[in-house]
Amino acid sequence: MSDKKTETKAFLTGEWRNLVMMNFVVPEHVLKPHLPNGVELDAFDGKCYVSFVAFHFLDTKVKGIGFPFHKDFEEINLRFYVKYPSAEGMKHGVVFISELVPKRMIAWIAKLIYQEKYSYSPIKSKIEQTNERYLSFEWGREREHELKVETAIQVKPIAKGSKEEFIFEHYWGYTSLSAFRTGEYKVEHPRWNIYPVNNFSYKIDFGKLYGEDFSFLNDMQPDSLFVAEGSEIKVYERTILK
Repeated sequence: MSDKKTETKAFLTGEWRNLVMMNFVVPEHVLKPHLPNGVELDAFDGKCYVSFVAFHFLDTKVKGIGFPFHKDFEEINLRFYVKYPSAEGMKHGVVFISELVPKRMIAWIAKLIYQEKYSYSPIKSKIEQTNERYLSFEWGREREHELKVETAIQVKPIAKGSKEEFIFEHYWGYTSLSAFRTGEYKVEHPRWNIYPVNNFSYKIDFGKLYGEDFSFLNDMQPDSLFVAEGSEIKVYERTILK
């Protein structure tokens, strides 16, 4: 598979803020059926990870246009980590199992343009700050799922070669367009700082959200949980790998 050489433009801009990444070590055989053609699993210290992600998407604009009531919203997703051996060198990216947003139009646009697995779900979030930062997400028809995190107030840089760097520093998205066609898009943002995590709790039915293949996560403890401050971002138009 080789890269298609086309000039791409930033299709979507905005800010990703308060990114919570709850990470689980999973067997390769769970992820391989979800790999797009030509893309390989990426690993840290020989382990493959899936990350449950919750964050705020702010000041969202599509080709420079912000739509009323659709600029600020939450997103919930499940993703895993991949690499693609391109002509320019190894690209490190992610593949999404599912992405939830509380805006139907956002889900429709993302599925139409990127063919990502977006769906609608009610999502509520809250941020409070005293001597700590308290961040919470609730989602589902009856808000039956929740994630709560307590962090320090001051951020710190991500250490080189750390697990945090592996989880956060992926700048490509890959999606299966068919059995033989793979879409690729670039995500651009500066290197993030992270909040030291003091405590967290969650109530999530992974089987209900992501199907039987991922129901085993209900019985697992997370390997780690990280929270990034976030930044402005750009998501570029999708190209097709051949």
